[in-house]
Amino acid sequence: MDVEKLLRQVKDGEKTIQEAAEVLKSLPYEDLGYAKLDHHRKLRSGFGEVVFCQGKADAHLLGIFETFYLRRINVLGTRADVRQYELLKSKFPELCYDAVARIVKMEFEKAEPIGNVAVCTAGTADIPVAEEAALCAEFFGSRVTRYYDVGVAGIHRLLSKREEICRANCVIAIAGMEGALGSVLAGLVDKPVIAVPTSIGYGANFGGVSALLSMLNSCANGISVVNIDNGYGAAYIATQINRLAAGAKEKER
Repeated sequence: MDVEKLLRQVKDGEKTIQEAAEVLKSLPYEDLGYAKLDHHRKLRSGFGEVVFCQGKADAHLLGIFETFYLRRINVLGTRADVRQYELLKSKFPELCYDAVARIVKMEFEKAEPIGNVAVCTAGTADIPVAEEAALCAEFFGSRVTRYYDVGVAGIHRLLSKREEICRANCVIAIAGMEGALGSVLAGLVDKPVIAVPTSIGYGANFGGVSALLSMLNSCANGISVVNIDNGYGAAYIATQINRLAAGAKEKER
């Protein structure tokens, strides 16, 4: 597609800005051979492409990040280990890393955070998954409030924070073991709850399967469930909800 021709058509009044935007949404990806980078994903879906670092060859990871770097496009990478971070940092000094969440990112532009997403964990051991969710949501432009170690083993800890949590537009509930936190939160708040089962627990936890099944079979209403340890997936959905809620509140003013 001839982008210059399209821009001239907009300038000459032959196409509206909205029509041109629709055309740009279908622009081709950038083919690196080993990866096809979708630079216009944010235009179509509201979120830029995120890199899953785990398992990628060093050369491929460097090539992917270099492409985003040269275009000065914000880029987020999940499941990155320390060695991958050091590899990327040696070439891209702007890169930041969070060892708990295993997140790498380069941000050339930062938007003002909007709304509020509450990220809650049952225990301290669930924090790595929670930080993946929180940092991804913040990268996507959501304001995040953290409530850690408020599980059902000491329900008073959660109840003491109920009013604060209710002020969020969306709640992410992260729990291993039997995964009860999602159900309890869904019964206490009037906002959507996204439950994230974690692989934390003893033998019969089955690597998070017990928590996953508990959350899927929840008796509470208004609860959705993502995959085991998938903080990123929860952050994506939570941000979509948060954007809708923040936009609706803005219109009411």
